[in-house]
Amino acid sequence: MTNFISFMPIAIDEAKKAEDRGEVPVGALIEIDGKVISSAGNRTRELKDPTAHAEILAIRNACSILGVERLIGANLYVTLEPCPMCAAAISHARIANLYYGASDIKSGGVNQGPCIFNHPQSHHKPEVYDGISETECKKLLLDFFKQKRN
Repeated sequence: MTNFISFMPIAIDEAKKAEDRGEVPVGALIEIDGKVISSAGNRTRELKDPTAHAEILAIRNACSILGVERLIGANLYVTLEPCPMCAAAISHARIANLYYGASDIKSGGVNQGPCIFNHPQSHHKPEVYDGISETECKKLLLDFFKQKRN
């Protein structure tokens, strides 16, 4: 990746906003050709919608803004490894590159668990880059759950 510019700080800001709303702090954004098209944080509790993950919301909004059903050439940045549901949506949206921060050993669907993109029925496999701003992304989640337990 020559001249790589990470947009993860924007996803981290979305994760912090999600935490301020009482949501699990996960943030995501869609970027195309250096332009952020859409960004979102988790809203499952607020919307009372189990599908309102940051990735899904960012994908839906980007598709709506662009008037398309597929985000060919788009990059998705997300602070946490996508779950299987989100990985399937990423595949269906034809996202070109997925950049994520923290791995999700319990619920991940990319490099953990079912590894959705490696499944023979996966429609599309994006290039995956993990560990982007991993320390900060992981700390957000660990601090959030530590506070919930206390």
